This record gives sequence, C-alpha cells and structure tokens, in this order.
Amino acid sequence: MFGKEKHSEKEYAYEQDVEIAPAVNREGDDLVYDAVFGEISDSGPNYRGVGPVGSWVLITKANIGLGILGIPSVFMTVGLVPGILIILGLQSIIAYCGAQIGPFKQRHPEVYGIADAAYILGGRVVNMVMVFSTCIVSISTAINAISVHAACTAIWMVVAYVFGMMLGSIRTLGKITWIGWAGLISLVASVLIVTIAVGVQDRPAAAPPTGPWDKDIKIFASATFQQVMGAISTVLFSYGAVPCNFSIISEMRDSRVYVKSMSYSIFFLTAAYLIIGCVVYHYCGQYVSSPALGSAGPLLKKISYGIALPALIASLTLFAHIPAKHIFVRILSGSPHLTSNTPTHWITWELCIFAGSTLGYILASAVPTFGAIIGLIGSVVVPLTAICPYPVMWWHDNFRFKQSHERTAKLWIGLALNFLIFLIGLFIWVAGTYAAVKDIIAASATTGPWTCKDNSGSVQED
Repeated sequence: MFGKEKHSEKEYAYEQDVEIAPAVNREGDDLVYDAVFGEISDSGPNYRGVGPVGSWVLITKANIGLGILGIPSVFMTVGLVPGILIILGLQSIIAYCGAQIGPFKQRHPEVYGIADAAYILGGRVVNMVMVFSTCIVSISTAINAISVHAACTAIWMVVAYVFGMMLGSIRTLGKITWIGWAGLISLVASVLIVTIAVGVQDRPAAAPPTGPWDKDIKIFASATFQQVMGAISTVLFSYGAVPCNFSIISEMRDSRVYVKSMSYSIFFLTAAYLIIGCVVYHYCGQYVSSPALGSAGPLLKKISYGIALPALIASLTLFAHIPAKHIFVRILSGSPHLTSNTPTHWITWELCIFAGSTLGYILASAVPTFGAIIGLIGSVVVPLTAICPYPVMWWHDNFRFKQSHERTAKLWIGLALNFLIFLIGLFIWVAGTYAAVKDIIAASATTGPWTCKDNSGSVQED
C-alpha cells in the first residue's frame, strides 16, 4: 500500500529508521515524517499523540464492555472449569497474536491495518464495522432498560448511530483517549455494582420470587456442540479487538512499548473476566442474565445500565473511528490532504465516518438481539481477524525467506506452533459459524429486523 516506490530515496531512508521508532523528525520538533501519515506538522492533526498508558486504555476499552456482560452465561452453558479453561486458552492465543503486531509494525512501518498486512503478505475493516453494530445494539438495550422501553427500539438504534458518527469523527486516537478512560471507569463501576448486588441479595431477579430455588451450579455442564461453540465465540468476541491494535500502535508516540501495553491489557481483561464471571455465576447460577447487567433486578438493572452508558458510548466511538480512519488513510495516502486541515481532508473524513457507521447501523438493525449478534461476530469475523492473520505474519517475517541452512529446529517448532494456532482459528470460524447461524434463526423467530420490540427484557419484568 505504501511501497517505497512512492517515496524518494531520502524519504525511504527515513522509513528504515522507522523500524526502530515509526516516526522520525526531519527538520525539527515541529515536523515529523511517518510511514503511514507522511509529513505531520502543527498545521494539521497530530496523529502520533498516544502514550503507553493511553494505548493500554484504548486496547482495554476496545475489548472490555460488551464481552464481559456475556461471560457469566458462558459458565452456565459449559460449566465452571471448562469456562475457565476456554478463557485462559483463548487469552493465550490472543496475547500471542496481538504481540505479533509489535515486531511486524517495526519491520513494516507503512502498515495501518490488516488489509495493509495482507498486501505485504502477498495478497478488513469488516470486523470493526460489525463490532460497531454490537455497540448500537447494546446502547439500544441500555436505553430500553433505563426507560422501560419508552420508545421503539429502532429509534434508540438511530440515536446510538448518530452519537457514534458525532464522537467517532474526532480525528485522532490521542484525543479519544479520555473517552476510553471515562468508558473504562464507568463499565468497571457498573459491573462491580451488579456483582456486589447479586452477592448481597437473597436471590437473582430471574429466580422464583418465593420459596426454595436451586442455583444449579455446574462444574462441568452437559452442553451440545452448538452451545460449546457459542460459548467459545462469546469469549473470543471478548478479546476480538486485536485488529484495532494496528491503528493504536500506528498512533503511538513510541511503538516500541506497544507489546508491554498490550500484555498488561490482556492480563487485566483476563483477571476481570474470570473474577466477574465466576462471582456472578456463583451467586446467580442458572438464573444469570445475558447481558449480565440484568441479573440484579429491575432497579439495579436501570442503575447499572445508566452508569455503563459512557462505556458503551466509548466503544461506539472507537469502532466508528478506527474503520473510518483506515479507509481515510487509504484514500488520501500520499496526498498533503491527509495531514492538513483542507476542505478535501474534512469532506473525505466525514464521508468515511458516515459510510462505516451506516453499515454498522444496518447490521445492528438486522440482528438486534445481544446474544445473537455477539455470537455472529465472535464466530464469523473474529477468528479471521484476531487469530488467523498473525501466524501468517510470523511465517512471513521469520520463516518464509530463510535459506534451508537458516531454518533451525527452533524455527521449525515456531512454524508448527503458528500453524496450530492458524488451524484453531480456522476451526472456530467454521464450527462457530454453524452455531451462530442456528442461534440467529432461533432469535429471528421472536425478534425480526428493524423491530420495535423491547430487547432488554424490561417490559416483561415490570
């Protein structure tokens, strides 16, 4: 995409310096050359404003939010021990795949997304547009819960869609970091409220109101193949924002600290998923709700959704911004409009935001059920964007061009490991898609596209 044939020899020399740090000063502190954005100066937006803490927040917020709300139901479906093993296994794979972005970006500083990586490997933004659609569904669910379905669900989806376009149009990730902080704090607070509430209440909201009740906690559950794949897809969705890391590392001031920020983020996510998931499942058992914010009853459901709204809006912002930015960079690559405040720059940027957000809105309206849309994305899209590309990236940079005598036993072991990870991603894609399609067919029997029906369960509760 940004091959060296597009630059002079002097410019390409600067790109080689990027292998250590992707942006280098050319003529002083007020002018920087970047292999993706080109010349960056004070006359335009600063695309290199994300620090190590900011990158941790963005990576964490891109993942946490929608996923954690479905983790307790995973334990209910497959049992406590298999659920924990699924989380630990997938987190190990995702951590490995996410780590590959660091050295790959250092070697190929012109890369801004998976499509750029595919160009180098010999050969989309689809994943992030689809996740944007889940954010719309979640926000419509939250507003329905808070307002007790005061208006048609389709109206709330339009409201979320407009908010996503407005906030996503902020041009740099550095200026979105504060939204990530607000979202992360609000989500943690919301989930903690529900976790504490289910612990101190006599029984969860879905349990029989009087008399004895059985939580039916299962260490190992008898789940069907479809249910197991649905649970795996839910967990994978909770780690599925790996493609966002390309954009985040591209806008970091020093990409060399990316792997550390990503590792801390994965550790935090896993700890949160295990602690929150286990605690909520322990107290709710078979009566756990999905999303989990509905497990503590109608009043706390409204409170927790209200507190969680900034988190859902933060996710909406990220997944409106990042796919639009990828298209924007591809359109204006090599043009001075990319980093200047010109009419062409603004018109192109706003059109990219509009196009990506509109696609996400259409999908959200077509599949307006929380569990169904998470299963769809976690199985159909995430394996192909969060797992499969990264073993191929390792093969390209570490094995593909090695001579026979350079291919040591260590390299062959690495190749076998990466091939296994690739096959795991491929299996989840095929088997998970089967389970997701079955779930969507079942969900469509009660909730169709562009529906006005309540998708939060508030009307039935009251």
